[in-house]
Amino acid sequence: MKISSDTIALVTGASRGLGYATAVELAKQGAHVIALARTVGGLEELDDAVNAVGGSATLVPLDITEEEGLQRMCLSIFERWGRIDLLVHCAAHAEPLSPVPHISDKNFDRCMAVNARATQRIIALTDPLLRAAPEGTAMFIEDHREGEKFFTAYGASKAAANAIVDAWAAETVRLSPRVLKFRPEPMPTALRARFFPGEERDTLSPPEAEAAKLVALL
Repeated sequence: MKISSDTIALVTGASRGLGYATAVELAKQGAHVIALARTVGGLEELDDAVNAVGGSATLVPLDITEEEGLQRMCLSIFERWGRIDLLVHCAAHAEPLSPVPHISDKNFDRCMAVNARATQRIIALTDPLLRAAPEGTAMFIEDHREGEKFFTAYGASKAAANAIVDAWAAETVRLSPRVLKFRPEPMPTALRARFFPGEERDTLSPPEAEAAKLVALL
C-alpha cells in the first residue's frame, strides 16, 4: 500500500518503543496516526514528536484489554473516517521471568489478556474497518519465545497470538485485509529490559531503524 495524506493508521502500543517509532515514521510519511496506549504522558510526547515532523495524530489513552473502550474507539473511527487503511499492532506485555511452577495466576492471566486475547479482539473489531479501505493492511509483531526457560507466560501468550494472526492471514489470503508479520531485531525497549536488565543497550538496533524497515514492508 502507498502511504499518503489520506492514510488512516491505527498503531497500538504507541507510547514507547517500536510502536512510538512506527507512529512517528508513519506520520512523517503523511499518514494520520490513531495512537493507542495506556500511558498518557507517552502519548503526549508522541504527539509532540508527530507535530515536529509535520504530521497529525489522534491520541487514544486506553488499556487494550478494555473491550468497551475498544468498541467505542472503533465506532468513533467509523463515524469520522469510515475505515482504517493500516493497523500496526505493537502492544505487548512482559511479566517477570519465572520457572513454570512459580508463575502466578495474575501474571499468567495478564500476559494472555494483553498478548493473546487482545490480539483477537483488535482483529475482530478492526476487520470491518480494514475491509472498508481500498487496500486495508494489518501488521503484527513477531517474537518467538516458545520453549525458552523462564519465558513461559510471555512465550505462551505470544505463541497464541501468532496462531491467531496466522489463522486470520490464511482466512483472508484471497480477500481483504492483507495480513503481514514483522520480526524486528532486538531493540533497547522497556519490554526487553525486563527480560535482559544487564544487556548492553548500545549493541541493539534503535526502534527508529526497525520502524523504518517495518514501514518499508508495507
